[in-house]
Amino acid sequence: MATVRLRAEDIRARKGGVPLVCLTAYDTPMAKRVDPHCDLVLVGDSLAMVVYGLETTRGVTLDIMIAHGQAVMRGTERSCVVIDLPHGSYETSPGQGVASARRVFEETGCQAVKLEGGEEMAETVAAIVAAGVPVLGHIGLLPQKAESRGGFKIQGKDDEGAQQVYRDAAAIEAAGAFAIVIEGTVEQVAREVTLRSGVPMIGIGASPACDGQILVTQDMVGLFSDFTPKFVKRYVDAGALIEQAVGMYADEVRGGQFPGLEHCFGVPKTKG
Repeated sequence: MATVRLRAEDIRARKGGVPLVCLTAYDTPMAKRVDPHCDLVLVGDSLAMVVYGLETTRGVTLDIMIAHGQAVMRGTERSCVVIDLPHGSYETSPGQGVASARRVFEETGCQAVKLEGGEEMAETVAAIVAAGVPVLGHIGLLPQKAESRGGFKIQGKDDEGAQQVYRDAAAIEAAGAFAIVIEGTVEQVAREVTLRSGVPMIGIGASPACDGQILVTQDMVGLFSDFTPKFVKRYVDAGALIEQAVGMYADEVRGGQFPGLEHCFGVPKTKG
């Protein structure tokens, strides 16, 4: 029996139910690993930092996101795949947002796109949804806009900040987003937003009360060690295991132990 892929409406229907499991993937091998366990797989613009070694998420283009999105789609069967619209591809106007979203949607076959912003992006979200492309919202700390906002600052620390988060969530939900990522937000505020919202709130550095959680996979498995955010729990240090394996390989090559004849072609098999 063919695997049925989750769609945006399936994610929306999980509001208040079993928490949604969400992770990032940027290539086919990682997509194959996370797909059996995830409800939603995000091809995040975090790949700018994790894959390309850039200092912010703002250095990737629409073409780059599409290429990685295609790779992830080839590696998934059941997860709802969402692809980030990168910085500069949707902010100018709703028309720009629709054009970019349609291109990503059509060229990758993904289930939805994600964009950052609250009240100021509501019109664009509504236009993209009206064009037939499901949208995952993103409020709270906005990595694409961190530079212009004085850095990666936790949101909702005072009443004014909390009220802005509430307004942003309400605006993006009203615009038609099927779910909303809430990042880097004071726990009590994220908890209250989740209670108020009629669509799933997916937390990252937010609250255990959210309807789901998302992490960058490379953070969670120890493959990205430039820095580790407070909200990350590392479940395995795969980076250390890779370094150990590479060290063993290097020692064997230099010592003449690898390759052995069993790794070569045209060598008669010995009878054992």
